[in-house]
Amino acid sequence: MRAEKPGVIRSLIDLTRSDFEHEVVSINRTSPPLLETTKTLVGNGKLRIHSTAFNYGTAIEYLAPSHGLLHRSKLIEVAKWITRRVSREGRRPDLVLGHKLTIEGIIAAFVARQFGIPYGLSIQGNTDTRIVRARPDLRSVFREIFHNAQIVFPFAPWALKTIEGYLGARSRSTHILPCPTELDAIQPPKPGANGLVSVFHLRNHRLKNLKGIAQAFGVLAKRGARPPLEIVGGGTDKETTTCRTIVADYPNITFTGPLEPDQVSVRLNRSSALLAPSNRETFGLVFIEALFAGAPIIYPKGRAIDGFFDDLPFALGVEPSDPKSIAEAMAHALEDEVKLKEHLADWQLSGALEPFTREAITKRFRTNLNAAVANGP
Repeated sequence: MRAEKPGVIRSLIDLTRSDFEHEVVSINRTSPPLLETTKTLVGNGKLRIHSTAFNYGTAIEYLAPSHGLLHRSKLIEVAKWITRRVSREGRRPDLVLGHKLTIEGIIAAFVARQFGIPYGLSIQGNTDTRIVRARPDLRSVFREIFHNAQIVFPFAPWALKTIEGYLGARSRSTHILPCPTELDAIQPPKPGANGLVSVFHLRNHRLKNLKGIAQAFGVLAKRGARPPLEIVGGGTDKETTTCRTIVADYPNITFTGPLEPDQVSVRLNRSSALLAPSNRETFGLVFIEALFAGAPIIYPKGRAIDGFFDDLPFALGVEPSDPKSIAEAMAHALEDEVKLKEHLADWQLSGALEPFTREAITKRFRTNLNAAVANGP
């Protein structure tokens, strides 16, 4: 796993380290030089893989053209490389788990077939729905992999719904698996904050829809409303300058810089609501962290945590491409802060957050991995 990759998979491995002997193969594609791309496209290119050991297993970089060219064929070559390596080591896995149906899933299904063992998948909405939508030519391949997996872990309900819309509903074991966070201690909401907070690394400002946020502030400004927004997150000088330029017309939007995780939780607890209308989002741990921290959330419909908190008054879904939608949610969160936080406090006490604790996520992951091994070929 490259250092910049999200830590969700790493967390799942760490949480079940005492239950399973994990051997990670982190798959990373690199675009080849133009000449080698040409050779590859005409059938003369050989698979080039560079592997490096790291503390979770092996990280590999393989050369393959960009824009999805030779997507499946190159991943099958990677799968053959992994199969040969595992065979040389003389160890037969009990289960292969491919994180992301449309990439690692191709590899997992091939390797599992070679060893006669079951395989599982995770569904990561940002990547998987985008590739399934963009590659109708590969949907039959994805459909077979999806339906033959012994276990599937979608990270969020919307991702499963979208994938099944393209590939059909599964009949085998499927379990929604929220992403684990260390910030899973409940803090009661504190009304009276009168300010919003966003949390993201500034290099991701496009993904996190900073431009849309600025446009929504423009909508509110025309109504005479200028609520404060504090953006928490690090970034280079260049990234910071870019972000400041995007929101230059709104001095009520400020940048705090990075905070330690426990301080992020404190800051969320002091806010009126978390504002995060991302353009794309597989899950968005910060939404769960905000609910544990006692902050209502403004989230993007059809992505992130959509499907977990439908019809709950303190979870405000917006259309990220519509600044008016974002502005309406911001105004609602600020004007009705006391009422929304009363609903959130009651919901916290109901035990509804228990499935999102590390203990509950670990148990679900462990139990279903063991079942997949026991029920597989």
